[in-house]
Amino acid sequence: MHAPKIVAYYAALLAVMFIVLSLRVIKARYRAKASLGDGGDEGLTRAIRVHGNFAEFVPFALVLITLAEMNGSPFWSIHALGTLLIVSRLFHAWGLTSGVLRFRQVGMIGTFIVLLGAATHAVLGG
Repeated sequence: MHAPKIVAYYAALLAVMFIVLSLRVIKARYRAKASLGDGGDEGLTRAIRVHGNFAEFVPFALVLITLAEMNGSPFWSIHALGTLLIVSRLFHAWGLTSGVLRFRQVGMIGTFIVLLGAATHAVLGG
């Protein structure tokens, strides 16, 4: 077992993405003058859900990818999972923000693939 150095790179990139999503919620709250809830503002609702969905799925995915790396999964699989997670979260955020259902769906399907792939690699390792 070794220290998970590859996943740390993806975790750092996803942390930046989380901060950006957080700032989008803050900006939308200021614009809608809503400190709690969404004040009936659809843009704020979308920003809250993009941020919330990210917070719900990304930490669990990173834990599984970390376990996969620690259990000796090939470096290429860790990079593939990390890259797919980032791309999937970008698609989901774009789709939910713009209202284009197809991008949102692609983002969630990609996220589910990451969860299943990382879980498999976490158990089976290298």
